[in-house]
Amino acid sequence: MSPVLAGALQLLALMAALALVYRPLGDYMARVYSSDKHLRVEKWIYKAVGANPNTQMRWPAYLRGVLAFSAVGVLFLYLLQRVQGSLPGSLGFQSIDPDQAFNTAASFVANTNWQSYYGEQAMGHVVQTGGLAVQNFVSAAVGIAVAVALVRGFARSRTGELGNFWSDLVRGVVRILLPISLVAAVLLVACGAIQNFAGIHEVGQFTGGVQEWNGGAVASQEAIKELGTNGGGYFNANSAHPFENPNPLSNLLEIFLILVIPLALTRTFGRMVGSVKQGYAILGTMVFIWVGFTALMMWTEFAHSGQAFDIAGGAMEGKETRFGIGGSSLFAVATTLTSTGAVNSFHSSYTGFGGGITMLGMQLGEIAPGGVGSGLYGMLIMAIIAVFIAGLMVGRTPEYLGKKIGTREIKLAACYILITPTLVLSFTGLALALSTPPDSITNTAANAVGGSGAHGFSEILYAYTSGANNNGSAFAGLNADTQWFNTTIGLAMLLGRFLPMVFVLALAGSLAEQKPIPATSGTLRTEKPLFTGLLVGTILIITGLTYFPALALGPLAEGLAS
Repeated sequence: MSPVLAGALQLLALMAALALVYRPLGDYMARVYSSDKHLRVEKWIYKAVGANPNTQMRWPAYLRGVLAFSAVGVLFLYLLQRVQGSLPGSLGFQSIDPDQAFNTAASFVANTNWQSYYGEQAMGHVVQTGGLAVQNFVSAAVGIAVAVALVRGFARSRTGELGNFWSDLVRGVVRILLPISLVAAVLLVACGAIQNFAGIHEVGQFTGGVQEWNGGAVASQEAIKELGTNGGGYFNANSAHPFENPNPLSNLLEIFLILVIPLALTRTFGRMVGSVKQGYAILGTMVFIWVGFTALMMWTEFAHSGQAFDIAGGAMEGKETRFGIGGSSLFAVATTLTSTGAVNSFHSSYTGFGGGITMLGMQLGEIAPGGVGSGLYGMLIMAIIAVFIAGLMVGRTPEYLGKKIGTREIKLAACYILITPTLVLSFTGLALALSTPPDSITNTAANAVGGSGAHGFSEILYAYTSGANNNGSAFAGLNADTQWFNTTIGLAMLLGRFLPMVFVLALAGSLAEQKPIPATSGTLRTEKPLFTGLLVGTILIITGLTYFPALALGPLAEGLAS
C-alpha cells in the first residue's frame, strides 16, 4: 500500500468514527447542561466548595466564578511546583524555578500546556498527577462552561441569566470528561501505553553513560490530555514517545479524542438553541476547513521532490517511521486547528509550507473545530461577524438565531477577534527587537542573516502564536526556557485565554436580555450552505489580512526559497 493511500484511508476511518459518535455524544452533552438534577457526588462537591448550583448567574457573576477559580488554580499549581523538592514521589527532582513555575502554572490553567521543560527530567509523580492532570480536567471544563453560557445567551430571552458556573464546571468534569477519559485510558493501555508509578530505572547503556527512564501514570494523563485539548506530554517527546503513543492505532485514537468533543459540541449547540440545522451549519464550516488543511498538509509533505524524499516516500525528517507522513500530517493539523498542542512529530522539520499550515491553523483562532468549548464560542463569534458583513451588503440590521446584532454586540465580537493578533504580533516584535531573545534560536543556520533567517523568525512567531491561542505546541529549535520567554509566553497564555472570555460572556449576557425577533423573508438563513460558505470566507479573509505580512516573512519566504 502506498503511503498516500494509507494516509487517505486513515483520514476516512477517522471521519467515520467521528460521524458515528457525533449525534449520541452531542445529544448527551445537551442533556447534561439542560438538566435540573444533580448527582450525589456533585452535591458533595458543591457542599465542599460552598456553592449553590441552583443559583442563576448573570454574566458578571459567571465571569467572576471563571476568573476566581482559575486564579486559585494558577496559585496552587505554582506553589506545588515550588515545593516539589520536599514532596514524596518527586523522584529526586528539585523544586521548579520561579519563572518556569509561573509559565507552567499559567500554561495548564489556561488550557495551553506549553512546556519549556523536559517532563521526564523535571516533574515528579505528585506534580504530574495531582497538579498537571487535574488542571487538564478542570481547564477543559471551564472552556465548555463558557461555550454553554454563550449558547444559553442565544437560547434565552428577556433575562440576563446564563446558568451557574459551578454547576457547569462540575458537570463537565464528572459527567463528560471523567467517563470518556476512563475508557480512553484503558484503550491506550491496551495499545501499549504505560500506566504505573515506577521510579527512574536504567534501560540501556552507551559509550560515556547510561540511558534512564522513569515511569508514570501516562495513559490516564494522555487520555485527558487529548480529550480536553490540553496537549502537555508526560515526556519531552510528547506523543512521539512510544510510552505515550505506541503505534498507529493509538495514534488514530488520540486524534479521535482531540476532535470528538469540539465537533460534537456543534450538535449540543443545535439542540440547545432548538435547531439542529444551525449546528450542522457550524459543523460544516469546521469540517470543510479541517479536511482542506489536512489535504494541503499531506500534499506539501508527500510532494517534496528529491532522491532522499523519493526513497522515504516524502518529507520524513522529524517524523516517526511508525506513523509515517499520513499519520503525522493528520495529527499536526488536528492539534493546531484545536487548542491541543500535543505533537507526534516536530513541526520545525516540516517543509516551509507545511510549517506554515500548522501556524495558520492556530492563527484562524483554533475554531475548526477548536478547543473544547473555545472552538465553539470562537466559531460563533465569527458567525456574528459574518452576519454583520452580510447585513452591510444588503443594508439590513443583522440577525443571528433570532437575536439582533447591534452596536454593542458587534463591538464585543470585534474586541474578541483583535485580542489574540495583538498579543502575538506585539510579543513577536518585542522579542525580535531586543538583543537577547533571538539568541534562543538554537538552529544556527536559521539564525543566520539571509534566506534561512525566515525559519528563525518562524520559531519565535510560532511560539507566541501557540501561547496566545492556548495551543501549546512548539515549532522546536527555540530554547524557550529563559526568563524572557517563560514570562512573556506565560502572560500571552493568560491574556489570550481569559480576556476573550470577558467579551464572550458579556456578549452572552447582552443576547440573553434581548427578546427574540421573528424571521422574515429578508432574514439571512444561517442554516443553509450559502451561510457556511460566507462563514468560511470571513474566517480566511480576516485571518489573511491580519497575519499575512508576518507569514510572508516566515514560512512563506522559507517555502518559496526551498
